[in-house]
Amino acid sequence: MDHGDTAEPGATAHGSGRPIEDYALLSDRRCAALVSSEGSIDWFCRPRFDSPAVYARLLDDDAGHWSIRPAGPFTSERGYVGDTFVLRTVFTTATGTAHLIDTFAIGPSIEAETGVRLRLASRAPRATLRVLECTAGEVEIDFDFKPRPEFGLVKPIFTTVPGGILATGGPVRFVLTSPIPLEIDDSAHARVVLRTGDKLRFVTQSAGLADEPPATWTPEAVDAELEETIQGWQHWSDAHPAWDGPLPHLVRRSILVLEALRYQPTGALVAAPTTSLPEAVGAGRNWDYRFSWIRDASFTVQALAAAGSTEEAVAFFEFITRAAAHYHPQSPLQIMFGVGGEHDLSERELTHLSGWRGSRPVRVGNAAWLQPQLDVYGELLDAAWQLRHHLGHLDATARHFLTVVADAAADQWGQTDQGIWESRGAPRHYTYSKLMCWVALDRAVKNAELIEVEAHEALYFGPDILASRQLRPEDFNPVKLAPGWAAARDRIREAIETYAWKPRIGAFGAAFDGEDLDAAVLLLPAVGFLPGDDPRVVSTVDAIADRLRAGRGLVRRYETGTDGLDGDEGAFVMCTFWLAQALALTGRVERAREVFEEAAACANDLGLMSEEVDTATGAMLGNYPQAFSHIGLINAAAAIHDAERLSGTRPPGS
Repeated sequence: MDHGDTAEPGATAHGSGRPIEDYALLSDRRCAALVSSEGSIDWFCRPRFDSPAVYARLLDDDAGHWSIRPAGPFTSERGYVGDTFVLRTVFTTATGTAHLIDTFAIGPSIEAETGVRLRLASRAPRATLRVLECTAGEVEIDFDFKPRPEFGLVKPIFTTVPGGILATGGPVRFVLTSPIPLEIDDSAHARVVLRTGDKLRFVTQSAGLADEPPATWTPEAVDAELEETIQGWQHWSDAHPAWDGPLPHLVRRSILVLEALRYQPTGALVAAPTTSLPEAVGAGRNWDYRFSWIRDASFTVQALAAAGSTEEAVAFFEFITRAAAHYHPQSPLQIMFGVGGEHDLSERELTHLSGWRGSRPVRVGNAAWLQPQLDVYGELLDAAWQLRHHLGHLDATARHFLTVVADAAADQWGQTDQGIWESRGAPRHYTYSKLMCWVALDRAVKNAELIEVEAHEALYFGPDILASRQLRPEDFNPVKLAPGWAAARDRIREAIETYAWKPRIGAFGAAFDGEDLDAAVLLLPAVGFLPGDDPRVVSTVDAIADRLRAGRGLVRRYETGTDGLDGDEGAFVMCTFWLAQALALTGRVERAREVFEEAAACANDLGLMSEEVDTATGAMLGNYPQAFSHIGLINAAAAIHDAERLSGTRPPGS
């Protein structure tokens, strides 16, 4: 990557507007940062994924950053150290070469006293490590530490402390360990020349206002923590089975991304660690994705199980069932939660931020938490079904909850909703929503013994719920309710086959009304509603491939003008992987691999993927990195791998 004096149209030289694909991810499984190929941390939220940003130059030039870069023109190359989130960037100038290591410390992977392996990052010290070393010649370096807590609202006061700088202002204080003297004004900055063998170690840690600021770090402590972090990520990766299917390097990185986006204290998976990276520049399609969606449960469990990460899949499932356990069948199930299980995700706009490439508004919170979306019932119960051999004996709370979810699917499937894509238009009878209600009841019937509720436990549902079903406590039992669920399941099948099938276009439509298409319908064979060789499935896959594919072979979610929002959007990476998966399930394995590789080409040099892609330019759009896209890659790879084994068409060396 060449870094001269020019900037792309619509982008500033170093800050907001930089191509999304230029960023690398750092994570300690509590929060995340994005680091540009120029060595600038332009996005960082602490102490949680969904906390206010400390550096937000990603969204506004004045909203904070921490930059370490050569002072003059340079080129850079980068990569992660093995299977870790330790980033190495190599700067090359006319006079020399320097290596920059960036990571979040994750703490020990093994308990020193007992030798017991610890959960990844369970003892993370919440420290950012940056180590710069000149490896050849000499390199002049610009250093600029400019935190701006609360999404840029706070300009902290800097004071010197032994070994570094203290930044005070807002709800947290930051201590910067610095081996070089820094000039202080509105940032802490310096210009320094490094010669071969020179090494500088920088660390930041934060503390609440009521806490003592942490001490600065010694060089030996930085080196030890860096080695521990590399070993911790690598040990976690090595403990999981190697992938022998298509594109193993991208599948492995996708598995790591999902682990990086899981909030360690609860097991929650954030959809992405960013907010308001737009689905289309200037169109207002800017949302906060730093939350955990129930919808991800089924897809995530499938992906993690395919990757041999069943422990992680169970942890995510347990988080979802516990966070949503308040639910009653008379009202829609909340579709998303904060990483700590919070329910109120009220949306607001940050009017002081200009947005990525001027794409306002910047939003925090997400109003979709109030939407009714019927598909989530199926995703929950399908996740339970997929994990049935790993869940052991579910506790009473989980069994209560899953029983009520199945009952709700039977009750509510005939209602309209906002659909999987969280339309802000009028509610519709979306095919995918009906399909997933069918899945909910199908899996509930199959899972009845797993979620069986004892008669005395049914009393916990309360007399109002029992009365609404005209049930005695001893009757509120999945085994006894299963025949009713099966009958409702059959009614949903009849409705889908009658109203969603559109003979004129030869496809299952997006909804019972109209003849528009929705890429989510590609999942009909994947969830077992119809076999892949059913002529209606084959023709639906072909219709979606014909009408929803845009440039570069990528698939849009739905047809323009059906979501209640202004403007258009890019192609949706996950949907392209769904097409590859559907092609594999319909027996067209070679074509499936072609589409799979087209979608996988959306990844950047580090194997990271965004939500969407601009089909005209190939540039990334939407929040980043996007869990859904990486989940789609894993699941499509698994489907193709299985289909190639069955058909004997597996390419050599893949």
